[in-house]
Amino acid sequence: MKAIRYHAYGPPEVLRIEDADPPAVGPDDVLIRVHAASVNPLDWHNMRGEPYIARPMSGLTRPKHTALGADLAGVVEAVGRDVTAFAPGDEVYGGCGLDLVPGTTGLAEYACLKQDGMLLRKPAGLTFEQAAAVPVAALTALQALRDVARLRRGHRVLVNGAAGGVGTFAVQIAKALGAAEVTGVCGTGNVELVRSIGADHVLDYTKEDYTRAGRRYDVVLDLVANHGVLANRRVLARRGVFVEGAPSKGLWIGPVIGMVKLAVMPRMTFFLSRNSREDLALVSELIESGEVTPVIDRTYSLDDAAEAVRYLEQGHARGKVVVTVTPSRTDRRPREGSPR
Repeated sequence: MKAIRYHAYGPPEVLRIEDADPPAVGPDDVLIRVHAASVNPLDWHNMRGEPYIARPMSGLTRPKHTALGADLAGVVEAVGRDVTAFAPGDEVYGGCGLDLVPGTTGLAEYACLKQDGMLLRKPAGLTFEQAAAVPVAALTALQALRDVARLRRGHRVLVNGAAGGVGTFAVQIAKALGAAEVTGVCGTGNVELVRSIGADHVLDYTKEDYTRAGRRYDVVLDLVANHGVLANRRVLARRGVFVEGAPSKGLWIGPVIGMVKLAVMPRMTFFLSRNSREDLALVSELIESGEVTPVIDRTYSLDDAAEAVRYLEQGHARGKVVVTVTPSRTDRRPREGSPR
């Protein structure tokens, strides 16, 4: 099979498309023929080995894990002997990195997931590209708003970075959770996009600084980290909550210092999403009810995956960036484990 791999840290040029063995199918595994995968900031952080403070886990001088791609959608190719929830031919989506069987990745022609992992049937009506755009970004938005900010019906919400991958989900999910008003902050070219997905108010950051606009919010979800802690604190309502979903800048300890600053401030916190099959199922329900729709900026072929990561890294994507995976005609068939 074809797969994206990298064997050294660096810019997108380190990414290569290589021939690789398809994953073996274990007793509890579901082998997926990948049709589409999306890229996330996690991919380019891993690719560059940044921030450096994470390298003891990811590899000091070169990456321990050479595959990228946490989100995927495709068709079940084979299942292990103990799998009962899926069958060959099922259209599925999921991934989220940690649940992928070691050695596999979304940016490849085949991937393996455990049947009880982050794997669900694809929501009706979604293309594979749309489904692949969902898991990481939608779970980040849902968990930040519902679990950390404790968004309640009637709350006023501000999303800074509302036109990005997580931001476009956050605007819609905030409305679905009952927010009375959602304000999206974005650039001039994205104002209409953010309004079209349900934002009640849209602020153009090139014309207005939301931290100085005199408005207060019950929930502020910051996906850009372009304002200081004190600046964000002054826009919070009396019991408002600030959640930062973007790391502070810096290659060494800058991100850690940013998290420490938030930790000592009441009602302000840094957040990273967690894998939750139940939460992904909830997102599926919101999609199938029409309350949430994935927004895709661009699609790339697997051969051009490096360009997809490069574009995402520039920080101007409108919604999600997706890689369409087209299996090669000469791909090697999956190795036999215990498929049925």
